[in-house]
Amino acid sequence: MLNFKMFKKLKTKTLILIIGIIIVSGYLFISSIIGHDRLHNLKQSLLNYEQRQLIKKYIFPFELISQQQQIIFEKNLKISQSEKTAYEIFLNLELLRKKQGSEIITTKNIIKLSNNKTLKKYNLTSAFYAGIWKFPGSGYVDFDNNNIIVVSSRGVLAHKKNIEDTKENFKQIKNNINDFIGMKQFKKGRMYSIKDILISNNKVFVSYTEEIKKDCWNTSVIYGDMNYENIIFRRLFSPEECIHSTNNIDKQFNANSSGGRIQIFDTNHILLSVGEYLERYHAQDIKSVNGKIIKVNIKTGDYEIISMGHRNPQGLYFDKENNFILETEHGPQGGDEINLIEINIDKIQNYGWAISSAGEHYGGKRFEGNRKNYKKYPLYKSHSKHGFIEPLKSFVPSIGISEIIKIGPNRFVISSLKDKSLYFFEINKAKEIINLNRVEVFERVRDLRFNDNQLYLFMEDTASIGLINLN
Repeated sequence: MLNFKMFKKLKTKTLILIIGIIIVSGYLFISSIIGHDRLHNLKQSLLNYEQRQLIKKYIFPFELISQQQQIIFEKNLKISQSEKTAYEIFLNLELLRKKQGSEIITTKNIIKLSNNKTLKKYNLTSAFYAGIWKFPGSGYVDFDNNNIIVVSSRGVLAHKKNIEDTKENFKQIKNNINDFIGMKQFKKGRMYSIKDILISNNKVFVSYTEEIKKDCWNTSVIYGDMNYENIIFRRLFSPEECIHSTNNIDKQFNANSSGGRIQIFDTNHILLSVGEYLERYHAQDIKSVNGKIIKVNIKTGDYEIISMGHRNPQGLYFDKENNFILETEHGPQGGDEINLIEINIDKIQNYGWAISSAGEHYGGKRFEGNRKNYKKYPLYKSHSKHGFIEPLKSFVPSIGISEIIKIGPNRFVISSLKDKSLYFFEINKAKEIINLNRVEVFERVRDLRFNDNQLYLFMEDTASIGLINLN
C-alpha cells in the first residue's frame, strides 16, 4: 500500500506528464495551424490575424523566420531574374545608342528645396539606361571650357554648351572606352562600370573597374586628348594586383566597393581613390594599392600612396588653398566618413579601416556569421586609441555618402545616395566641421561639380543633371 508521500509524489509526476502532453500537443497543433495551409478554415475561426502573428513572433519564431526567409528567397529570385533580364535589355539599348552616336534629348523639371533654393533637373531621356544601382542610368559630369561633359556608367560620352537650353541636345563624342570595359564585363553585373571622369589641361581621364584576368578586378584609369569628335583612350594606370570575385581570402566581394574617384593634384599628377572590394585586409597592407588614396604620375603611370585604411572612397577633393585632401567613404552598416588628409606629411596617414569604424559588419555582433569578421576586423569605435586618424565626421546610420566639392572659402558640400540629400558645411581654423546643414533633393546623387557659382548634380534615379544656383 502506497503511503501518502509516495502517492503525492506519483500524483505530481502524473500531473506534470499530463501537462507536458497537453503543451506538446497544443504546440504541434498550433504550429501546424500557423505554419501550413491545411486546416485553413479552422485556424481562421480559432485565431484572428493579429493573434496568429503574435504567436508566430513570440512562441513560434522559427516558423515565422522560416516562412519569411522562403518568401524573401522566392521574391528575390523573381526580382533578380526579372532585373537581370531588364538590365541586359537596357544595357544593349544603351550600347546601341552609343554605337549610333545619336543625340541625347533633355527635358526639364523644377523642384523647390528647403534652403530656399531651386533645383532644376534636366533628364537625359535617351542613352542613359543601365545604371550602377538601379534603372535608368548612372553618370558623372565635368567641364571643358564651360562646356558640360557627361559620361554614363557604360561609356556613353557627350557634351553640351548650355545645360539650360533644352532646345539643344547633348551630342555624343565618339570614343573607345568599350575597348577597356565592354559588354563582356557589363553583362557580369551592374557593379562593373565607369567610376568617374576628370578633365584637366586638355586631357580627359576616366576610371573604371578593369578585369585583369578572368573574374579578377582592379581599379584602373585611361586617358586621352580632349576633343569633341573622337577621343582615343590609352591606359594610364592599371596595377597588376587584382581581386578575384570568388577565389579570395575573406570570401566576400563587391566591385561597388572599388572607389575610383579622380581629382587633379598638380600639372603632373592626379589623385585616385581605390577601394578594397570587401577584401578588408588590403586596406592595412602597405604593399597593396587597395583601400588607399594614391597619387599617380600622368606621364609615367607610377604612383605613391598618400593614405591608407580606407574602405570605399567615393568622394575626393584637393583643397589647394588649405593644402589638404578631403575624402568621403562608405562605411559598413553605419559609419560613412568624411576624412581630412594632410599633405606634406612624411609618413603615410592611416584612417583605420578595417580595425576601427563607427559602423558594424552587416548584421552586427548578434549575427552568428560575423564571429570571424569581428575577430579579424574588430571595428573599434575609437580610431585614435588604436593609432589611427579620427574622421572629421562619421554618419551613423549611413547616408550612402558620395562626392565632395568646395563651393567657397572653407565651404563644402557632400552628396548622398541612400539619404538622397546634400550636406552643406564649413571647416573652421581648427579643422573641424561646423554649420552642417542637410538639404533633401529626393533622389540619389552620384556626382557633384561646381562651376560659375552653380552646383551640378548627377541624379541617378531619373538619370538627370541637377542644377542649383548658389547666388
